[in-house]
Amino acid sequence: MKFSWMKWSVLPAAILLIGGVAVAQDQSSSGSQSSSQSGEAAAPAEKPKPTVARRKENQQDRIANGVKSGQLTAGETKNLEKKEAAINRETAADRAANGGKLTAAEKKQVNRQQNQMSKQIYADKHNASTAHYGNNKVGQRRENQQDRIAQGLKSGQMTAGEAARAEKQQQGINKQVARDRKANGGKLNASEKQKINKEQNAASRNIYRKKHNAKTQPGTAPK
Repeated sequence: MKFSWMKWSVLPAAILLIGGVAVAQDQSSSGSQSSSQSGEAAAPAEKPKPTVARRKENQQDRIANGVKSGQLTAGETKNLEKKEAAINRETAADRAANGGKLTAAEKKQVNRQQNQMSKQIYADKHNASTAHYGNNKVGQRRENQQDRIAQGLKSGQMTAGEAARAEKQQQGINKQVARDRKANGGKLNASEKQKINKEQNAASRNIYRKKHNAKTQPGTAPK
């Protein structure tokens, strides 16, 4: 009888002991999980830096958008693309000298040059100089040529050097139009319009050839 009383008195104590151990394990497990989760949240993955090729592509897209919107004039685009072409030639020469790769110092130099280009693109897109075409056939033709050049840059069909030469041609036409208008009270006579149209026909063929030759921006298939 005494033995039976002892057995039933010990049993509740054993149950309480087991329950306490289980609760302690749960709390320990919960604490380790929450600390692990908080550790993961405190160390987010770093955003990868853009590659040299990606940086070049981004600059071309920004120039193309400026041409399309009229924020960049033909002269501004020509100067920007001449600088981009120079950076591209320098990068190609460095790669050729190093088995197709760029050293850490060369990458740093290219990045510094592209930072300067980025500031120049921004300044040119936000200054007072913009492309004004006017509501007339001559102006519409000029705008159409700019749109085609912008599309060529955006798609990668035109290199920086090709775009610079195409914009130099457009800049020359624009200057001629401005001189002719100034000499005729803001208007163009029939002969001047015919001459400009002929020059734009030649420029149009030139743009087409540049967009469909074997030269493209890196990573773009020729069309």
